[in-house]
Amino acid sequence: MKKNIIKKIFIKLSKLLGYELIDQNEFYSPTLNKELNKSLTNDNKSIILPLGEVKITRKVKSFLIILRVNTNVDIWDQNKKRLFEFPKIEYTLRSLNSLVKSINFCKSLNENINFKLVVIDDNSPIENIAKIEKILQKSKFEKNIIKLNKDIYKNVIKDQKNNETFSNLSSLLKSFEVGKELGEDLVFFVEDDYIHFEEMIEEMVATYQRISSQIKKDLFICPSDYPYLYMDNTKTDVLIGSKRHWRSVNKTLCTFMTSKKLLNHYWENFYTNCLDRNDPFEKYLNEIYKSELCLSPLKSLSVHLTNINSSYGLSPFIDYKKIWEENHY
Repeated sequence: MKKNIIKKIFIKLSKLLGYELIDQNEFYSPTLNKELNKSLTNDNKSIILPLGEVKITRKVKSFLIILRVNTNVDIWDQNKKRLFEFPKIEYTLRSLNSLVKSINFCKSLNENINFKLVVIDDNSPIENIAKIEKILQKSKFEKNIIKLNKDIYKNVIKDQKNNETFSNLSSLLKSFEVGKELGEDLVFFVEDDYIHFEEMIEEMVATYQRISSQIKKDLFICPSDYPYLYMDNTKTDVLIGSKRHWRSVNKTLCTFMTSKKLLNHYWENFYTNCLDRNDPFEKYLNEIYKSELCLSPLKSLSVHLTNINSSYGLSPFIDYKKIWEENHY
């Protein structure tokens, strides 16, 4: 009886002093009231066994997601079919469905974060817009659709060899402008040919808070693990995120997350990247990663549904058929 009273007092005292106790015999934390195989992270600290805790000093306040949609072009700049060989609208809808599920999941665990989704649509027919709106009805957060007006960029973007390239550059510039205008904290730029795991956004938010608190600065996060980044002998750092390992990378495509602060700081890079077809396409974005940390997950949180022979490749160790079927709307 005395032992139980002393134990309870010790637990309360530890909590008051900000310490967490671990009972390795029961595999349980009495101060957190959680089993150790559950997430031990809370609003104020990130706890990873056996690495201890990281005080969360960089808390995420808002999360703006900007999804670029084109339901007409199968694969931009290529005359190829995508994995599973469906019409483009099918990839857009499954991508959006997975994104909505991921945002809803993260929102359920992070009530203090304000989520907003903006869809930038490039000339989709009315029937496709109706299908997009139907999926958006499942969302538990603010959302809206912006119709892309490419004409306003005719005197900004250089003449291109085809309309598809001009459209892609226009929608990319529009997404960056929306991020600059509406973003308050984190901004996630997304293309409509990725399917996301449900935990994707929650893991990105928790990892951002943990690592940004450690390094005392903002960063970039790419949710996909691209095989083309393994094709040379580039050195990489491996970091512990919230529930998985992350590696530093020096290249991304146009699906990535960063802060409004870094978007403003590197605005010239973001803007210049949209003025012409670069080689590689993300040339001026990749220049930022020479100065700022960019992370990619091991293994992937989002999969790029491109052609199976794409030079960028499909993320390894993923059951593509399973994630494709799970996100049927």
